[in-house]
Amino acid sequence: MTDARPAPARPVAARAPGEQAAQPLAAGVLAAGEPAAGPQRVVLSLGSNLGDRARNLQGAVDALFDAPDVSFVAVSPVYETEPVGGPPQSGYLNAVLIGATARPALTILDLIQGIEEAFHRTREVRWGPRTLDIDIITFGAEVSDGPRLILPHPRAHERAFVLAPWLDLDPDAEIPHRGRVGDLLAKAAGAPIRRRDDVTIRPPD
Repeated sequence: MTDARPAPARPVAARAPGEQAAQPLAAGVLAAGEPAAGPQRVVLSLGSNLGDRARNLQGAVDALFDAPDVSFVAVSPVYETEPVGGPPQSGYLNAVLIGATARPALTILDLIQGIEEAFHRTREVRWGPRTLDIDIITFGAEVSDGPRLILPHPRAHERAFVLAPWLDLDPDAEIPHRGRVGDLLAKAAGAPIRRRDDVTIRPPD
């Protein structure tokens, strides 16, 4: 997930039917494209349910921080999640990754979509199985409602597989306009998840 109007790409976070547009900006919240002072903290959700799932997640972490001007902050424990919606498929391994960058959000979107393609991600079936899925959850205080990227991610507040590992990393985390991650996790529904302490994603070399 360049500024020179690249060819249209599939959005990482497309709006679902009936989904509300972004709310008016609160104090301290940045609109898309508004200059921010210094590097922004970016929260990413990683998932895989095809192939060597743990190796796919590790490869994503390594590739993300091999890019220039993207710094590693933290990676969460790994959780296993049963899929919700879509065709029958195997369970996912999920993790949350935090980085810092001074690059624009759309440049990071291009980066993560390139990494997904390198791991042979396909998009023929909505909510279908995938070798690698990377979503931008938040990008600093930025709020956007563009054709390629919606920030914050419009469904992250409902997804325990995002909220639980994120809470492990940052007990005070919040999603703009949605609230504290801990409170959102307490209300999240969906498939059960379980922490996999036998699977570890290490920081990049």
